Amino acid sequence: MKHSGTLLLLFTILLFSCKENKNTSYLPESTGAINSMVAVVDNELWRGHVGDSIRKHFAAPIVGMPMDEPLFSIDQIDPRFFTGSIRNTRSILYVTKDSLNLAHIKKDMYASPQRVGVIKGTTNTEILENLNNKAPEIIESFRSVEVAAAQKRFERSLNRGTVLEDEFGISLKIPSIYKVGKHENNFVWIDREIHKGTANILAYSMPGDSFNNQETLVRDIVAMRDSIGEKYIPGPDVAGKVTYMRTEPAYAPFIYPTEIGGLKGVEVRGLWDIKNYPMAGPFLTYILNDKENDRKLVLEGFVFAPATEKRNDVFELEAILKTLRFGQVAN
Repeated sequence: MKHSGTLLLLFTILLFSCKENKNTSYLPESTGAINSMVAVVDNELWRGHVGDSIRKHFAAPIVGMPMDEPLFSIDQIDPRFFTGSIRNTRSILYVTKDSLNLAHIKKDMYASPQRVGVIKGTTNTEILENLNNKAPEIIESFRSVEVAAAQKRFERSLNRGTVLEDEFGISLKIPSIYKVGKHENNFVWIDREIHKGTANILAYSMPGDSFNNQETLVRDIVAMRDSIGEKYIPGPDVAGKVTYMRTEPAYAPFIYPTEIGGLKGVEVRGLWDIKNYPMAGPFLTYILNDKENDRKLVLEGFVFAPATEKRNDVFELEAILKTLRFGQVAN
């Protein structure tokens, strides 16, 4: 009887285990270059107004860049050929004429992590309406999964330095290829070489009561960046002239609300240049309200790479800055 009871228990466990495995589907790891997507749409729709609308939203120029670069690099494929490994693409937009009129976002349909934006309509007009209404949300979901993918890639080899923890009590997941270039009181500059230039990370803080006037916010941010550039980031030597990094005076930066590491603040995107010297590039700045430490924590990324595309370099800096944590170095 004892053996029968044991066999019955083992059989029950085995049966339950098999049932669980049957209900749990395995998903392969998603694929695709950073900031790329697949648009699954009929060739005829792609050549018409629907395709124009897709490109308008998903290949729109990124703000704060010195030359036009698209938000996403788009590969279009007819639904008939949407099979095999192409389904494992990380970011997919599926647009089709159908008996249903809907727009939604699906998660991890064919791979993980993955986002699939689905746009359907019974007419081209309905498809266009759904695209226009849902595109911002789909773009945000694509960007989120792209940030996570970028972070996962550079987490394979992290910089284990503690300079940010020592100076500000924070940590960022920074790839080991980045090195500390300058460390002074309340200022850290970390950079790495990229094709034809450098990618750079800055960290510093401002008093807690800074930037409290919304009417002068843009002017105050520009003044802060210019003062930091003048103090810490000199330009090339030019006889009889003072050179340093500043906010490009001809272009007002773009400002958006944000939250990183539990801190609310603003995201600032724009162009920097060197005063009295022909050198410029894009920057991304986060100004975060760190009430607990009575300060505004400032994290910035900027890229110098003349005559080259910079989208993915700026995006990597964004992904790094969004790993902000307080305390010991993130693992």
